Amino acid sequence: MRFDILTLFPDLFESYLQQSLLKKAIDRRLVEVQRWNFRDWTVDKHQSVDDKPYGGGPGMLLCCQPVVDCVEAVQRDGSAPGRVVMLTPQGRRLDQGLVAELAQEPRILLLCGRYEGFDERIRLQLDPLEVSVGDFITNGGEVPAMLIIDTVIRLLPGVLGDETSSKYESFNDSGLLEYPQYTRPREYRGMQVPDVLLEGNHAKIAAWREAASRDRTRTRRGDLYAAAIECHQED
Repeated sequence: MRFDILTLFPDLFESYLQQSLLKKAIDRRLVEVQRWNFRDWTVDKHQSVDDKPYGGGPGMLLCCQPVVDCVEAVQRDGSAPGRVVMLTPQGRRLDQGLVAELAQEPRILLLCGRYEGFDERIRLQLDPLEVSVGDFITNGGEVPAMLIIDTVIRLLPGVLGDETSSKYESFNDSGLLEYPQYTRPREYRGMQVPDVLLEGNHAKIAAWREAASRDRTRTRRGDLYAAAIECHQED
């Protein structure tokens, strides 16, 4: 899978691309990441990428020409164009369902905004998938882009050491939060590992985990629990 990151700050990704599972996936050629700077498509000597909004108001907006020209040039760089994703708080909220959809794409272009956002005509011209990583505001789209990359690559074949790992995590197909997990030591500051996990009875362990997952979801995320129950009843 290929990710193209379009941003004013490509160097922000330098350390990120050299760490953990992502680096291993890149080294194994399971994932490719390219970075592009909007400023490389500016046409004035000052490399201007932003300007004041018409009608007044605070801050600056990213201008149409460098952003659109950058996207169109990047789309030509490769055997086929990719899915354009615009990071914006006004977009579709990122959840595991959307992550699974994105994981089916062979290539994704991530548009990282800054300042007060994008000129509206950029959206109209490019018709991107608009994605929000949550109901809050970040300084730019770079951290949300990292979040999308991190979540998507976990679903790509060969990236995780254990291919079943993602199946049992929170927000999987069951729609429930993950059950509590334990490792050594058996006792820590008076807190014990549940006996059922030590008995070796896999059927009992599976039943305990399912019940714990349901209980945790009901107490922490009632919205998810209700949706999971409704989905189960429809099936």
